[in-house]
Amino acid sequence: MSSADNILILGSGGQIGTDLVHTLRTELGGDRVIAADVKDQEGYLKESGPFFKLDVMDGQAIADVIKANKVKHVYLLAALLSATAEQKMKMAWKLNMEGLFNVLDIAKELGGMRIFWPSSIAVFGPTTPRVNTPQFTTMEPTTVYGISKQAGERWCEYYFNKFGVDVRSIRYPGLISYKAQPGGGTTDYAVDIYHQALDKGSYNCFLKEDTALPMMYMPDAIRATLELMNADADKIKIRSSYNLAGISFTPREIANEIKKHIPEFQISYEPDFRQAIADSWPMSIDDTRAQDDWGWVPYYDMASMTKDMLLHLKEARMSAEH
Repeated sequence: MSSADNILILGSGGQIGTDLVHTLRTELGGDRVIAADVKDQEGYLKESGPFFKLDVMDGQAIADVIKANKVKHVYLLAALLSATAEQKMKMAWKLNMEGLFNVLDIAKELGGMRIFWPSSIAVFGPTTPRVNTPQFTTMEPTTVYGISKQAGERWCEYYFNKFGVDVRSIRYPGLISYKAQPGGGTTDYAVDIYHQALDKGSYNCFLKEDTALPMMYMPDAIRATLELMNADADKIKIRSSYNLAGISFTPREIANEIKKHIPEFQISYEPDFRQAIADSWPMSIDDTRAQDDWGWVPYYDMASMTKDMLLHLKEARMSAEH
């Protein structure tokens, strides 16, 4: 990427976008990293660099921003997540698919661009092997979100093979961050539990205590995303989406880890409709291909993640009080 090329992050107000904008602006400077979201934003996203209010379903508006700002890397993060998408089925399909088509078509037309589009463990379903889920396996998703992500993977691969669009993707596990609030995903209990532990000393979990799911601490997820995007094109052997693994744990295990820092913390369980979603997803992921192709290695385990999460959340609360 040359020093004149700029980056556009669509859906920058979400969980991944918030962290990604911060990381890239810190590395490259605010002017080169353009944040965009369908909702107007306050604070860091608007104050530290350019911001546009953009709807991913408005392809012309996206194309205009890309051309006017010499954008060469686009991160398409706008989507309706798993639990929210189940409540708004057709809207979720329309948003998740049309947004992807708009960006792929712009990249096809302009050429010389690199696109990142996130997939998810939601592409897998109850017929998928749930332990060490392979890169290539049965994929029969049972959620609107998973169906849209599986279709999106196929379209990404198609646009690469047919039109040479340099599109790259990761199947994110559940993501845990202290910078953004939970965004409507089934794995978001693993973010909310830390907030509730500090604010109330207790948490009522919407999943059963022994529900193991693949998770990843956000600093690892951002690093993986940037390593994938910065890798030479010939190293990217998979153009649908790469499996990515970090940490797999259950609500009980994360609660026990929190108790090491907050001994009085209590957890209760009241499973809701999200339990069925979680039961259709993998328990652990085999990401050998990401390791082999572009050198992926996670840094954080459950203990180091919990220590870091609680530290940053406590700091945020102290600064808010002053």
